[in-house]
Amino acid sequence: MPYINIRVTDEGVTPQQKLALIEGATDLLSRVLDKDPATTFVIIDEVPTDNWGVDRDSVANRRQRGK
Repeated sequence: MPYINIRVTDEGVTPQQKLALIEGATDLLSRVLDKDPATTFVIIDEVPTDNWGVDRDSVANRRQRGK
């Protein structure tokens, strides 16, 4: 029973985009690892940009500075 966790920043990912991620991730495991889509779980976590860091800074700060 595969479990896939996708984390994205909470910047307006649409329901259609989330469905595309779920379908694509499920198809990838099915194709590469021969996993059954019916038992493949995909979880999408949306993380606030002030809780996501890169290069010693939060994404929120970087976006405010235009980086």
